[in-house]
Amino acid sequence: MKTTDNILIIDLEATCWDDRPPRGQESEIIEIGVCIMDAKTGKISQNEGILVKPQYSKVSPFCTELTSITQKMLDEEGILLEDALDILRAEYDSEDLTWASYGNYDLNMLQNQARRFNVDYPLSDDHINVKTLFGQTHPTVRKSVGMARALGELNFKLEGTHHRGVDDAKNIAKILYWCLQQ
Repeated sequence: MKTTDNILIIDLEATCWDDRPPRGQESEIIEIGVCIMDAKTGKISQNEGILVKPQYSKVSPFCTELTSITQKMLDEEGILLEDALDILRAEYDSEDLTWASYGNYDLNMLQNQARRFNVDYPLSDDHINVKTLFGQTHPTVRKSVGMARALGELNFKLEGTHHRGVDDAKNIAKILYWCLQQ
């Protein structure tokens, strides 16, 4: 696998509901969790959660319970998706680095949202699906498992709040580094 020396790890959170979205609402990115991982050492840097203000939906109580993100947080601290993607380019070199996410959800969501909001896609074509890589690399699991289970299989502690992009990006980095060492 060809990778850059530093790998950009991305974990998205999006508006969600315990059932179908209310009429007129759709799932939208509300947090871009990001960090840079040194592929040789596993050292994690530049970890942050970029809060994104949804344009066509509101954060449901179910979504807040899952992510701890509230509509008030997004109203006060959230930025437009276009501005968040500009941060990825300017501060994380996102168009040049190999990037990784746990599964293909983040890849598909970023592509769909870039199209939806008519903004340039901010990432390189070099993507690592850590979920698939873990399934291929782990000696006994050999299938797709969730991030929390993968951490457990490796006896790694889930740090931070599960389903917060800022924390999950670091947890994904730990799994990816383990995979790259195998």
